[in-house]
Amino acid sequence: MEKPKENIRGKRNSGRRGSSFARVKPEFDQKILDIRRVTRVVAGGRRFSFSVALVAGDKKGSVGLGLGKAGDTALAINKALRNAKKNMIKLNLTKTMSIPHELSAKFSSSYVILMPNKGRGLVAGSVIRDIVKLSGMKDITGKILSNSKNKLNNAKAVFKALSQISSKYTKPLPESVVIANKEKEAAPAE
Repeated sequence: MEKPKENIRGKRNSGRRGSSFARVKPEFDQKILDIRRVTRVVAGGRRFSFSVALVAGDKKGSVGLGLGKAGDTALAINKALRNAKKNMIKLNLTKTMSIPHELSAKFSSSYVILMPNKGRGLVAGSVIRDIVKLSGMKDITGKILSNSKNKLNNAKAVFKALSQISSKYTKPLPESVVIANKEKEAAPAE
């Protein structure tokens, strides 16, 4: 009995290089809040560039806002993502992945308020919804109390409010309290 002829050229992969590798899942999910085309008038005519506002988060309590500007949208998105990773804040959330108390903040003409709302789910619109979803928070009500339609200013106001509960801005315990707690743990129980 004869062996079947083997394909001399080898396995085909439909023209793609490296198709056997699985695509790696990114560490952060991202959502583009706003893309703007900006025009600069120069002697030779008009020059166009793009400005991208983007929010990135891991849905585990970390979220960041980034702004990227470039001549191409893809480059602007990459710059915005890099900027969002650089400006990432870690939030101190409750066990139910909500905020511990009411938060409010004002940035420019934007004024936002965030409230914990047990059992209601996420009740928020526009920019607040995107930021809260990517941070992984649940049971929150958010409201934009100003008439500002500027998405970037609204997002910055939300981040200003969230920075009140972020680990970056919360004060650590005084050293004397930490030392007293360690001594208490080290003492044998009677």
